[in-house]
Amino acid sequence: MSADGRVEIVALAGLPEVVPGDDLEAMIGDALEATPGVLPFQPGDVLVVTQKVVSKAEGAVVDLRTVTPSPEAVEWATQWDRDPRQIQVVLDEAVRIVRKAKGVLIVETRHGFVCANAGVDASNVGPDSGDAVTLLPRDPDASAARIRAAVRERFGSDVAVVISDSFGRPWRWGIVDVALGVSGLLPLEDLRGRPDADGRVMKTTVRAVADELASAAELALGKTEGRPVALVRGARPPLGEGSNRDLVIPAENDLFR
Repeated sequence: MSADGRVEIVALAGLPEVVPGDDLEAMIGDALEATPGVLPFQPGDVLVVTQKVVSKAEGAVVDLRTVTPSPEAVEWATQWDRDPRQIQVVLDEAVRIVRKAKGVLIVETRHGFVCANAGVDASNVGPDSGDAVTLLPRDPDASAARIRAAVRERFGSDVAVVISDSFGRPWRWGIVDVALGVSGLLPLEDLRGRPDADGRVMKTTVRAVADELASAAELALGKTEGRPVALVRGARPPLGEGSNRDLVIPAENDLFR
């Protein structure tokens, strides 16, 4: 937690349009050098990188002109005025359909995430907008680890990294950013067994620190400003080698299946 009650979030200088095969790690390094006040790093700094640029650099992009939708996809798309090609991509990415209602497909991805449309996204895809969608990175933890390693090699500092994306929430309107992948920090802070401010022992409190970092960074990044990376300073999250798997509730503990 913050040592003095102060957390600073700085959106890095904008990156150029990212395309498959780009050296995203080098682009982030350049953005760090171009942003006043972020270097040198300080203990506990965290880089939050949005999923979209990671997916594009890694080639997790589908050209919808190459997709042949199934009858199921066509039926659903016709009913809800959707692009059947995009619906087919969602079905291809899903390992389980949790619910189909009101034009939304809630599915489980191969990562274990339960989210709308398997994270398939048609926004901010670049020049092919309308004919392309991005997928979630195949291994977001590995993506975070590569960025962390490149930053460490270039600047000589070990900085934790979070890969973020926007998710909806049951029972509440609006989206918030959550952590898809992490490297260099523990995504959860388990406060069970510790006393609260009144001395009562907490029995259920586990903070989703990585998700909080992702949402905090999004306030500085926005959705349309072309700034996909932020530095969060002062939060001082628990450091260690965590994984996005730590954030996914196992089936035996899931109260909503």
